[in-house]
Amino acid sequence: MRFLKTLGYVLALPLILVAIWWVSTLGETNFFVPTPALLAEAFAETWLGDRILSDVLPSIGRLVVGVSSAIIFGIVTGLLIGSVKWLRDLTEPVLEFFRAIPPPVLVPVLMLLMGISDSMKVVVIISGCIWPVLLNTIEGVRAIDGVLSDSAHTYGIQGWARVKYLVLPSAGPQIMAGIRQCLSIGLILMVISEMFASSSGLGFAIVQFQRSFAIPEMWSGIVILGLIGVAMSFIFQWTERRVLRWYHGLREVENAI
Repeated sequence: MRFLKTLGYVLALPLILVAIWWVSTLGETNFFVPTPALLAEAFAETWLGDRILSDVLPSIGRLVVGVSSAIIFGIVTGLLIGSVKWLRDLTEPVLEFFRAIPPPVLVPVLMLLMGISDSMKVVVIISGCIWPVLLNTIEGVRAIDGVLSDSAHTYGIQGWARVKYLVLPSAGPQIMAGIRQCLSIGLILMVISEMFASSSGLGFAIVQFQRSFAIPEMWSGIVILGLIGVAMSFIFQWTERRVLRWYHGLREVENAI
């Protein structure tokens, strides 16, 4: 019963929006806005075939590698910088400088340095995704309760044990907030990196459809991106509930009081 209720909440608004879209396009012949039936037909013809292997899976692969690398590097570097005050003071101006550079402007530079390759696209994704994870990790480490930190020091909890039992649990909520931000940034940069001198991927396919005036196919590519974003959101929520189980349990207890 609970599953059906949750499923109803998930599907209710999309079904309402599709119904409004269907009603508003009845009798319309707008070339740039396909009807739901035409879009569904174009979606099936375009993506339920060879393009799954040639465009969708390569894009997802680059996205997974780029986001995963940014998360790992951002957390490890953030833990190091956040734990050492002089290192934090030394790197803060440089980090703020590079964070302010929009990642899309790095695409032409990386194309010159690395050539047109999957590695270049992955680096573009990493260059934008790393900042929310890195900066949130640093702030999370800085915000560790002083009493808990002193208690850990008194009991001789140092090294990896301190990171595992104090630093990561304390900074976990902010780290997960940074990861949530980096997922949407990664999806955007995946598309942008594939729009420049690429021969495969969702970004490349959508641009090709637009240039050849294949409007329903272009919209179907946008739908694919939306579905990937929804899948990423559900996976993140499932993971977060398990990684931060103690945190959500504490919040539920506080709200019940």
